[in-house]
Amino acid sequence: MSDDDALDDLIATEPERSRARDLLPLFYPQVRAMARRERRRWDGGETLQTTALVNEAFLKLRHQPEFASEGHFLRSAAIAIRHALISYARERQAEKRNHGRAPLPLEAAAEVADEDAGERLLLDVGEALQRLAELSPRLAQVVECRFYAGYNDEETALALGLTARTVRRDWVKARAWLQQALDG
Repeated sequence: MSDDDALDDLIATEPERSRARDLLPLFYPQVRAMARRERRRWDGGETLQTTALVNEAFLKLRHQPEFASEGHFLRSAAIAIRHALISYARERQAEKRNHGRAPLPLEAAAEVADEDAGERLLLDVGEALQRLAELSPRLAQVVECRFYAGYNDEETALALGLTARTVRRDWVKARAWLQQALDG
């Protein structure tokens, strides 16, 4: 079974999913590229594959019956990918909490610390972005478009219905806020 067939099976079962199903073949390469980029960026180990991440994103998207535009669909896919990565990192962190296993030797601790750093950063960024969304939803949306979807200023402006100049200002503010939140 090909990746496309598997995704069609995931989305094709309910009539309210028709818009997602219509958009899937059109944007699958872009969503897959987003997922690959994010998976590599967060260095979440080799256990999470791009196809699995895309499938998880489309499982989340199936609950949204219609999308206002192509930009809305791609932004929603980027958010779904982010949520899937954060869920994956949380699960891996929970699995690593000793669960009755013998303590690690000191030599192995450095390897585990390096592996945990990427997952911890992913979780910290997710929490910081959630706090930013509570303060300013628009700034959080700009971060989702620029950072997670990989959009430039113009694409972000189109997706959010803003001007490119406003996006640039918001991007500077959001990055500064996130940097301060992550450093603190």
